[in-house]
Amino acid sequence: MQRTAILSPLSRLAALAAAAALLSGGCQAARWADKVYENVEELDAGSAVIEETGRDAESARQRREELRRIAAAPKPPYRIGPGDRIDVRVYGHDDLGVSTRVGPDGAIGMFFIGQVSVSGKTLSEARDAIQEGLAPYVKHPVVGVTVPEVSSETVTVSGAVARPGLYPVTDASRLADVYAQAGGGSQRVVNGASVDMADLERSILVREGEILPVDFRAAIETGDALDNLPLRKGDYVYVAPRTESAVTVCGDVQNPHRRLFEPGLGLVEALTAAGWMLDTHWSHVIVIRNGLGDPKMYKVDVDGVMAGTRRNVPLQPNDIVYVPKDEADERGVFSRKRLPAAPFAGAGGFGF
Repeated sequence: MQRTAILSPLSRLAALAAAAALLSGGCQAARWADKVYENVEELDAGSAVIEETGRDAESARQRREELRRIAAAPKPPYRIGPGDRIDVRVYGHDDLGVSTRVGPDGAIGMFFIGQVSVSGKTLSEARDAIQEGLAPYVKHPVVGVTVPEVSSETVTVSGAVARPGLYPVTDASRLADVYAQAGGGSQRVVNGASVDMADLERSILVREGEILPVDFRAAIETGDALDNLPLRKGDYVYVAPRTESAVTVCGDVQNPHRRLFEPGLGLVEALTAAGWMLDTHWSHVIVIRNGLGDPKMYKVDVDGVMAGTRRNVPLQPNDIVYVPKDEADERGVFSRKRLPAAPFAGAGGFGF
């Protein structure tokens, strides 16, 4: 079950005040006593509050059951389409056979009978149509139809991908495969660095007019088998473009600033980009989420992260990272928090 932080009235007021001050007035360090944070929920890389998906256990279970139902649904029978290569054999009459592509009009040319419409037909339906056309010319014609190359079974990929367009699919094609065929997320240069502009959390998969309950991030980044659904002819994949989500870092840091959010951005990386914390920082960092509408406040044992006893915490779009100042005297704080020569040793990755 997804947990969210339950704040005391004092903590909620502090979170709301912090969000209001930081979002509207820049990165000025708010000042509260340590007691304000005593009941704030701890956030670490193993905590269930890392990903706030808004789903409780029951809704998550129902979503996965729906994905199982979708995956188990029988695939509609193959129907011939324009561009498919089709082989027609007339047994006992090799000279009447053809190997050709279905034209844009959905037809193929045959000796004696001219153009035969095959688009939209199953193989057996196409066979029957050809046999019927040959019957006036061939006694009891026996026809075989095969399709060695299918080009008409395609899905549409649009949005924030490198190469939007139509892509052929087979029975083995899954969402992550087609996303890779489309070149992955489109790129944009921000501050001299290439940034992936795909927002997987807002992307959708549409089948027959219905949005399927697919988690793109789980399908593409972790390869979850249920979310990584097999695609079918006519599916529409829309990869949402990223909005200009940012992360604010302020308080007891060298360079308070706002930076563009990127997937994989962690607390250590954000603090590093801010020139790191001042020697007077408190032992915990405060992370404020959800903006002004419904601010939620968490604390992270940043000293534990740097000591290697806690894992780095991944951030979310629009997080506010506030580094409080320790209330101890500056000399004591400096001697207690002096970092080793390799300050980031032991910080590690996300450790998932």
